[in-house]
Amino acid sequence: MVDHVFHQVASRYDLMNDLMSGGMHRLWKDAMVSWLAPPRKTRRTWRVLDVAGGTGDIATRIVESGAYGAKGKSSGRIEATVCDINNSMLTVGRDRAEAAGHAANIRFAQGNAESLPFPDNHFDAYTIAFGIRNVPRIQVALEEAYRVLKRGGRFMCLEFSQVDLPVLDRVYDLYSFNVIPRMGQAVTGDGDSYQYLVESIRKFPHQARFAAMIEKAGFSRVDYRNLSGGIAAIHSGWKL
Repeated sequence: MVDHVFHQVASRYDLMNDLMSGGMHRLWKDAMVSWLAPPRKTRRTWRVLDVAGGTGDIATRIVESGAYGAKGKSSGRIEATVCDINNSMLTVGRDRAEAAGHAANIRFAQGNAESLPFPDNHFDAYTIAFGIRNVPRIQVALEEAYRVLKRGGRFMCLEFSQVDLPVLDRVYDLYSFNVIPRMGQAVTGDGDSYQYLVESIRKFPHQARFAAMIEKAGFSRVDYRNLSGGIAAIHSGWKL
C-alpha cells in the first residue's frame, strides 16, 4: 500500500511538501544535515546511507554541505547512497542528481528498510527523513540501521512528531485532517494518499517513545530536538 502511495505522488512529492509545510520542510532538512555535520575534509571516502530518500534532497544537502568548501571546490569525498523501496521516487532522484552534477557522488539503490541490501559495518552515517513512519516494522528497520553502520557511525532521523504546544496541537490537527487531503486531491488528483500520510503521522510514536526504540536497537547517546513546536523532531544516536 505504501509503495502504491508513493508511485502516485512521486512526480509532485516535493511540491506537495512545500505546500503542506509552507516550505518549512526545507528548513527542517537543513537543520538535520547541520546537526549531522558531514566532514568538509576527509582523507578517505565518508559514506552515508539515506533511506527512504528517493528524491535525493537529503543526499544532495549532505554532499554539498560536506564535500565543498566556501569557494565551491571539492575538499574531500563524500559518497551518498540513496535507498528507497519505490522505483518512481528513485527515478526522480536520479534525474535530479544528474542535473545538479552529483551523479559521481550520489548513488541510488532500490531496497527495503527492513532488509537493507548492504554489508555490515559499512556506512559512517545513516539518515532517514519523513520515511520511517511508513515502515511496517520500525524496530526491525532501526536494527538494520545499526547493522550497516560502522563503529562510531551515526543514526539520524527526521520525522513528524507530537506537538508539545497546547494551542498549536489543535490547529495542527484541524489543518492536517481537513486541508492536506483536499490539497493533495487538487494538486495530484489523489486525496486518499494524503489522507493515509496524515493518519500515519498520528500513529507514529511520540519523541520519548521513539528515542527508547532507538536505544533498544543498540544505539548510545540517543537525543532528539523538536522543530516548530514538535511538529517535527530530529533523533540522533551513535553506534559505539
